[in-house]
Amino acid sequence: MAIIRWVLGRIILLLNFIFSPSGTKRSAEEQQKLDEKTQNLALYQFEACPFCVKVRRSIKRNSLNIQLKDAKNNPANRQQLLEGGGAVKVPCLRIENQGEVTWMYESNDIIQYLEQDIINA
Repeated sequence: MAIIRWVLGRIILLLNFIFSPSGTKRSAEEQQKLDEKTQNLALYQFEACPFCVKVRRSIKRNSLNIQLKDAKNNPANRQQLLEGGGAVKVPCLRIENQGEVTWMYESNDIIQYLEQDIINA
């Protein structure tokens, strides 16, 4: 089963590389405003997780500058996710707003949050 998961993960990564979305073009001022809105966001993810790939594609398509944290291969990131979010489940968006931290799971919820509350706010 681990071999099948590894092979499928590599296929997902290859297809993501081949069909990578292009980013949204904005003025420097608009992009800087978005970068300021996203500076306190971090995505905890596994590289080959299909739901993480979905969120990363949305981030790239919308030209968002969000820190990516590998929760599979980096024990410190994994521990932060477990302690802060309560579970090692990815994708998970860590949202820090005025000192208060919220952890958001589920790829569709994360994408909806980014598009409605960050880009279109």
